[in-house]
Amino acid sequence: MSQFHLIAPSGYCINQDAAWRGVERLEASGHRVANQTIIPRRLQRFAGTEQQRVADINDLVTLAGKNQIILAVRGGYGASRLLETIDWARLAKRQQRDPLLICGHSDFTAIQLGLLALHNVITFSGPMLAGNFGAPTLDDFTQTHFWRALQNDSFSIEWQGDGPQCDCEGQLWGGNLAMLVSLIGTPWLPNIENGILVLEDINEHPFRVERMLLQLLHAGVLSRQRAIVLGSFSGATPNDYDAGYTLETMIDYLRSRVTVPVIGGLSFGHEQQTVTLPLGAQATLTHKTGESRLTISGHPVIKA
Repeated sequence: MSQFHLIAPSGYCINQDAAWRGVERLEASGHRVANQTIIPRRLQRFAGTEQQRVADINDLVTLAGKNQIILAVRGGYGASRLLETIDWARLAKRQQRDPLLICGHSDFTAIQLGLLALHNVITFSGPMLAGNFGAPTLDDFTQTHFWRALQNDSFSIEWQGDGPQCDCEGQLWGGNLAMLVSLIGTPWLPNIENGILVLEDINEHPFRVERMLLQLLHAGVLSRQRAIVLGSFSGATPNDYDAGYTLETMIDYLRSRVTVPVIGGLSFGHEQQTVTLPLGAQATLTHKTGESRLTISGHPVIKA
């Protein structure tokens, strides 16, 4: 049994039924779920005032007990407004004493990358309360990979990827592409050399995905990595005007522009089926025809 503590630093949870279904599922599995009062909290499109939302993050330092799983209710937009008022140093100090297992994705990527950039704090890019734990049907793959990441000092993910042969190791980082690009030129973008960069996004046309990737290329981020791993890009649907320009042709173009291997096909992101990745952990990536494997270690885990 674990203790879940909910946070809502971004958008209002429009699907309240899903959020409460997620709470019920977690409690039915024997877990405690704290801070449920934030689920209906709302100001305009946000999950409360900025003071309330930043308090969700800053007050984490007061949590007592081990094996605290911090779970974002949902993404949306709003985390970027909080970056200047988060007490990064206090939270990092709390992590050194007794690491919180912080999990979320989408808009929450901004806070995760800030923690990694400023204090090398590892967090988990993975499922959230409403969209995943509260889905009409809880995906077994997602649930299995969530607990695999949080319970094992070292674990592996295997998938049928595509791309050139690759065998490398480095610090694993990334998350939502749009949020990562939004941090270029700020203190909250990690400056990682020889890393393994994992990216995903949702509802972005292939040319917008390309434009963001080119911005990372032009900023020198992509060339400093050992490999780039692409997760899901849900809703990247071309139209008649594209005349054959698809997400796949865009990826081919990216591969022609970068010197590092680009490996695709990882179930990671805004799909119901997603792996959980500890951002900032150490990883080894191997890929040969149709077979990809990430082995990850060095992240905080649930302790007995």
